[in-house]
Amino acid sequence: MLSELCLPLGMVRNDVSKMDELIKERIRLPKGSALFHLGDKTEAVYGIRLGTIKTQLEDASGQVQITGFLLPGEILGMDGLLNNTHTSHAIALEDSEVCVIRLEELDRLSTHFPVLQQQFRRLMSKEINRSHQLVMSLGALRSEQRLAAFLLSLSNRLSALGYSPNEFVLRMSREEIGNYLGLTLETVSRLFSRFAREGLLHIHQREVHILDMQALRQLSGSDCG
Repeated sequence: MLSELCLPLGMVRNDVSKMDELIKERIRLPKGSALFHLGDKTEAVYGIRLGTIKTQLEDASGQVQITGFLLPGEILGMDGLLNNTHTSHAIALEDSEVCVIRLEELDRLSTHFPVLQQQFRRLMSKEINRSHQLVMSLGALRSEQRLAAFLLSLSNRLSALGYSPNEFVLRMSREEIGNYLGLTLETVSRLFSRFAREGLLHIHQREVHILDMQALRQLSGSDCG
């Protein structure tokens, strides 16, 4: 459960038991419900235990930009640490559950567990890298490269959780994928059909089966071989 934060590398068993204080609070989120909204006061960060959550921005006119899809073991709420105010909305894409790490508890326990501070910095670095990858995708990659890179990212992250890297269910709609990647719904649908036609993957509704991982890597530009 939330292994990257709740069970930091190098922490001894006795310290792990003490860390239970940090993660005893959980929140269940029905599909479509919000964990927090833009402008809410930041009182905690959240680790996804079950489910999938999207983060999105919204301007005064109601225009929405999806900024991320978070999976189990990943952290939400760090956008609000600077000014103690959340700068995005977080919405469950399916029935989900999060661990609540209250900031005052985090500060208190961090003084006793220096390894926790190190791990938290590592998690923040991962969030920054994910943002950099999105900017690169939107600014430099062709539409087919964006979708291929997105599918590979999901595959890698699910594999790290112990799930199959080749077969998975998309918890987000094609419209949401398009919004995240800066593509239209029509373009995303056309590309999925093209990938299936070329034998890269098989897709049925939201079920994806990657048939040729190497070809998908080459298409995305992430294959250095």
